[in-house]
Amino acid sequence: MTLLGSLVIVAGLFFYLAGTVGMLRFPDVYSRLHAVTKADNIGLGLLCLGCALILRSWTLAALLAVIWLLAVTAATVGCHLIARNRLRQDQGVE
Repeated sequence: MTLLGSLVIVAGLFFYLAGTVGMLRFPDVYSRLHAVTKADNIGLGLLCLGCALILRSWTLAALLAVIWLLAVTAATVGCHLIARNRLRQDQGVE
């Protein structure tokens, strides 16, 4: 289980790296937000899953799941607010 957990953590780190590259390389705000939120949510989910596999505790796995759900919710709300603000700027609405 430790080896599987370590592989899942490495996969999660790969998603974080992909999201960072997408944020730096994509041309506009909307595609950057998409890259960051999707890749980081998947990356954090894989990190939490890997830690749960390594720790082998249902209590800690449940806490990691709650952390992941809160982070996904916060990222979704933050992404929506940034995109809405950018859309208003593009339309000339203050």
